[in-house]
Formats: sequence, structure tokens, C-alpha cells
Amino acid sequence: MTETTNTAAEWPRPYWQPSDEQGVLLFFVFGGFAEDVAIPAMKYGSPGLPEGIEMQRMQNSVLARWEGYPLAGALGELLAEDNPEAFKVAKDAPHVMVIRGRFPDRDDLGYLRDTLGVVAALTDVGGKVVVDPQILSLFSAEAWRDHYLIQGGAPTRHHVLILCSPEETKGRSWIRTRGMRKFGRPDFSFTSVPDNEIDRVGALAESLVDLGALGARFQDGQAVEVAGLPVDLTVALHGDESDPRFNNSHAEMRWPR
Repeated sequence: MTETTNTAAEWPRPYWQPSDEQGVLLFFVFGGFAEDVAIPAMKYGSPGLPEGIEMQRMQNSVLARWEGYPLAGALGELLAEDNPEAFKVAKDAPHVMVIRGRFPDRDDLGYLRDTLGVVAALTDVGGKVVVDPQILSLFSAEAWRDHYLIQGGAPTRHHVLILCSPEETKGRSWIRTRGMRKFGRPDFSFTSVPDNEIDRVGALAESLVDLGALGARFQDGQAVEVAGLPVDLTVALHGDESDPRFNNSHAEMRWPR
């Protein structure tokens, strides 16, 4: 996305293969908003919210009673630790714009482009903090703009989180992504990764994220060739949105021993 764009640029998916998956978007914008706020989305190349997505202005104190309130529970603790200052601003904000929707799998990402344009515009008219629960992230308005309002468009990697955690086996780690639901694709999970391969697997995850965002699909049992490995990785598809580790299905690959 590029700031002060007056026409909507195309966001094609050149590797698109149709599926029955759905793209899922969910954002919370905390701040102070007029009841009939005018949203200058065209400034950011968006004609407004796409069909399939809704936006609701809510009192922060009312939303806080909801079970899925993003500033409470385990997610709230994580966000407060990550950015205490912005977290406090969000907690103290009078209003929240809740933006959410689902989209059938399609050969372009216009729905994401247009929604992000609305989020950007909300930071011009009272939005102070943006929470993206799909990537476990909270941004001040300025940080969100720095992250997404990039000349030529933010890279796919900015839309997805890549995490690394130690496994029980010493010297082995688990690398996985979060956020591929935005593109209607499974997340990626790499298990039993040796410590000396973490950087390479992180780069591989980025490459697969790009392919998935651009429409490629991975089949159960598919072989993935990785330069330098004696054997291919094998994709195993698991889970659904009820899996709390991903809030999504995922494509798992076990690193060879």
C-alpha cells in the first residue's frame, strides 16, 4: 500500500489455484471517532470497505465485556508486554472500530488492499492504535503506517508473523507462521528444526508465505524440495480455525534428522 494513492492499484495473485478456503480479516482500531465519521479511504487507494466486510463503532468499555476482547486474556498480556505505551493508549481510548469479514478464495487481493486503506484512513480521523490479532500484534498509529504505507506496497512478510520456539528435544526448534488466513491459505509449521538451520528455515517460511499469498496451494503429501537437503520435505495438512496455535489450518513439514 502506498500513501496518497488516488486510484486502486491491482493486487493480483499470479499463482492462484482455486480452493474452498476463505480469506479472513479482523482488525481493531482504538481511538476517538465521531459517530458519523468521514473516512478518507481514497487517499490510500481504497474505494471503501469491500463487500463481505463490516465495520462497527463500539464503546471500548462495552467491547471489553466480550470474550474475544483483544486487550484481555493471554493475547492482552502479550500485547501489553510488547508495547506497554500503545497498550495503555488503547485501553484508555473511548471507542473501537471493529473491522471483520470473510471472502471466498479469489484470484486477486483487492479485498485486503481496500480494507487496509480503510484502516489507514481511520488513523487520520481519530485512530490511535491498531490491533491485528491474527499476527498477535499491536501498533501505534505511526508504527502501523510505517509498517504498511510503503512505496510500492508493503511486502507480504509484513502481513504474517513468523515465530520460533524451542522444542523439548535439545537443539531443535519449532518454526511456524500466523496470519495466512488473510490470504485464505494454511499457515506453515516446521518441526524438529536444528538450531543451525533456523535462519534457513525462516527464509524458507518467508518464500512459502509469498507463494501462498500469491495464490499457490500445497497439497497433503506434496514434496517440497529444499536445496542442500538429502530428502524432500513432505507436507501434511492439519487443523482448522479452532486450533489456538494458528487460528487456522496449517501445512506441517518435519525437518529430516
